[in-house]
Amino acid sequence: MTIFAPRAIALAVASAFVFSAAHAAPSTPVRAENAFLSQQDAAARSARVSNVAYALEFALTGKETFSGVTSASFDLADNAAPLTIDLDKATVKSVTVNGKQVDAKYNNWFVTIAAADLAKGRNTVVIAYERLHSTNGEGLHRMVDPVDGRVYTYSHFEPAAAHQMFAVFDQPDLKATYQVTATAPADWHVVSTTRETKIEDLGALRRWTFPTTKKLSPYNFSLHAGPYKVWEDKSGKYPMRLFARQSVAAQVTPEDWFRYTKDGLAFFDQYFGIPYQFEKYDQLLVPDFLYGAMENAGAITFAEGRFLHKAKMTDAQRQSLASVIMHEMAHQWFGDLVTMQWWNGLWLNESFASFMGTLATAEATEFKDAWQAFYSGGKQAAYAQDQKVTTHPIEVPVASTANAFDNIDAITYSKGASTLAQLRHLLGAETFRKGVHNYLAKYSYQNAKLEDFIGSLGQAAGRDLSGWTRQWLYEAGVNTVAADFSCKAGKISTFTLKQSAASRALPTLREQRVQVATFKAEGGKLALAQNVAVTYSGATTKVPGLVGTACPDLVYPNYQDWGFVKVQLDKRSFDTARGNLAKVDDALLRSMLWQSLWDGVRDGQLPLNDFIQTALTNAPLEQDYTLLNDVLGKVAASSQYLDAMNLDSSWAKQTRIGLEDMAWNGVQANKGNENFQRAWFGTWLNLASSPAALDRLQGILAGSTTVEGLNVSQDLRWSIIRRLNRYNVAGAAALVESEAARDKSDTGQAAAIAATVVRPDAQVKAQWLATVEDLQTKQPFSKIRTAMGSLYPAEQGALSEQTAAARLARLPQVDKDAGPVYMRAYAGTLIPATCTPASVKRLEAAAGKYTGLSAGTRRALLDTLQEDERCVRIEQAMTAK
Repeated sequence: MTIFAPRAIALAVASAFVFSAAHAAPSTPVRAENAFLSQQDAAARSARVSNVAYALEFALTGKETFSGVTSASFDLADNAAPLTIDLDKATVKSVTVNGKQVDAKYNNWFVTIAAADLAKGRNTVVIAYERLHSTNGEGLHRMVDPVDGRVYTYSHFEPAAAHQMFAVFDQPDLKATYQVTATAPADWHVVSTTRETKIEDLGALRRWTFPTTKKLSPYNFSLHAGPYKVWEDKSGKYPMRLFARQSVAAQVTPEDWFRYTKDGLAFFDQYFGIPYQFEKYDQLLVPDFLYGAMENAGAITFAEGRFLHKAKMTDAQRQSLASVIMHEMAHQWFGDLVTMQWWNGLWLNESFASFMGTLATAEATEFKDAWQAFYSGGKQAAYAQDQKVTTHPIEVPVASTANAFDNIDAITYSKGASTLAQLRHLLGAETFRKGVHNYLAKYSYQNAKLEDFIGSLGQAAGRDLSGWTRQWLYEAGVNTVAADFSCKAGKISTFTLKQSAASRALPTLREQRVQVATFKAEGGKLALAQNVAVTYSGATTKVPGLVGTACPDLVYPNYQDWGFVKVQLDKRSFDTARGNLAKVDDALLRSMLWQSLWDGVRDGQLPLNDFIQTALTNAPLEQDYTLLNDVLGKVAASSQYLDAMNLDSSWAKQTRIGLEDMAWNGVQANKGNENFQRAWFGTWLNLASSPAALDRLQGILAGSTTVEGLNVSQDLRWSIIRRLNRYNVAGAAALVESEAARDKSDTGQAAAIAATVVRPDAQVKAQWLATVEDLQTKQPFSKIRTAMGSLYPAEQGALSEQTAAARLARLPQVDKDAGPVYMRAYAGTLIPATCTPASVKRLEAAAGKYTGLSAGTRRALLDTLQEDERCVRIEQAMTAK
């Protein structure tokens, strides 16, 4: 929830009503006077309030403000103390309690109803108000399309922003029903949890009436309105609709959306054994969205920037679409139907949806390698996160709504999903499914806690899972597993798995089930020799099933990726992996061996230059599309390290050109294979820095150089222009102006900002840094985020240094003034790190001094320090420069 600078609020005063901010407060405050709700205050409120029902009226005009009336009916256990109702930064016009207008206290964050105005038993509170639309992606967000001037709105409430739109008990354990009436311009569609039952023509306006919803937590309810383009499909069990802005409708492929949605709903109905509960399935592509998507019950929102395509979608893009649809769909059961009691349970919602989304993608779509994609993407992010100094347990306390997103990261999503996958292997797939069904059936339309979920699984398995829960969910850190074996006369004589803890500070050793596989190099291939399933725990576990088998050339102790564990290859296996990547037929194993090499780089065990040479040799041979994207991502990361190190030696120059040439050759070699060609071209574009490569980019943009089979779309044109500006190619700035005149869309505006800000021009940097740090700027937050991400690319370390000290000095004040939504973007991009010992020292000093930062910003500072230290170590480990 964003904190805004305090401002005066003009109060509309009815002739018979005076609304007083000076109303006498109780001697003991009913809750803390701040913008956030503490867990303690939430628990106290939910102990008194139950059976909540809202009737909501909204008047939407398309202008900067909207008005509404909340009628909240609820049972109250006692009227011995005041009661608060959350409402953020509104102009409150009247408050009526049980039919009587009252003088209530309002502090910009919540309305306090005096105890004397309440009754024990059933109460109805009616609050009329007016409020500005949000422009930062929370509450009821408003956007004006620069192409046609149309206005679009949508709601986003997670983690606790419903009260930025209407008066509400904004906490997940006060589930309620919602009945909605909304007036809106006549050409608008209004979308909510239920399907409208009546639309009345009021001339320039229409009134939409929606039936009462089933019980939902406030953050799962939603309302979206605007002149959206609508597609409908009634071919499945549930009616489906898809919405997008009129100006981007041509970039949507509704047939893909409906196909994956229909297949997913059929899969989840069968898997959970409980039919989809919200009757219709609407999906909306919306602008300026803060995250990837949001699981609003029956009306899911998606960040349109990720799912609009001006060229034909690649397989990777279609797989991303399918997996996000499945993730949000899983939430309709796990999160919406059954909801966590408090925000400490948010991880379970996200972990489960990540796990189930991957399972559904693998089993209900054409993307059968979804688990391989999960390994390369989400799981590796979780491993990296779990090795940071700021790692945390999966289950963590959340003191207040201010902290709800402090620990929303790859551990929340992908480590949690991995532990659930591991638990499924441990218990058995059908036992796991039965436990999930029992949990959903028992707690439908209720709130539940972790022990409820684990208890359902344990009961289905007939097993006490308390030890597993303690090890995996309440202890941080990723373990490392290694094979320790010896051979005699060509046979394994001893074989032990050795498990080590992350550090002395994180000493937990865990139980999990893995597969241990051995391989032999035979006939030009690395062939599987033996594969043994092992449940290991503690520091050592003997594997007698491998004793007496052929001495291997390579051992991989987490074959097929059952476990969440970092693999440390023995020396022989490590050397075999380096020399035989292209000889491994199994794409997932190949992916895991590539990751072992990359782990070696990040851990300082394999020099970066050796990894780059391995990539130059093996990447062009890769024929698995999912793995190719993974390997090319590691190539890009290698290049970024080189840029950050600011190496200018002949080796560094030759290496950059070698990587460019490899990628360009990949483009040329894959004519007629659009997926592979676009993957290689995207990599080449992101590596292009030599004069020859930049000249070629100019030619492609101008049309004088053509690439057979490549569609130079509008998005690709902007990517080329951004790259040319990043390296200050002559005439690049003028290209931004001319392209912006051609492309007046909001994405074009954002691309123009990115291409401008990325230029290595100190004056441009200073102007945009000032804009970014001006919390009163009129620039939409979506554009500010774009600028943040473009200010200081890796190779512009010298420019970053010009403002680095000042940025660090301002960090505490910016953190104090800006609020968590802004700081998640700012701290993730603008804390200075330039891969030098001096930069590390400066960050160490800031970390020691700025101990009072918000939790999220403090984490970002420590993470930046650790990554800067890693970059310096990687440079030191290189054997050639």
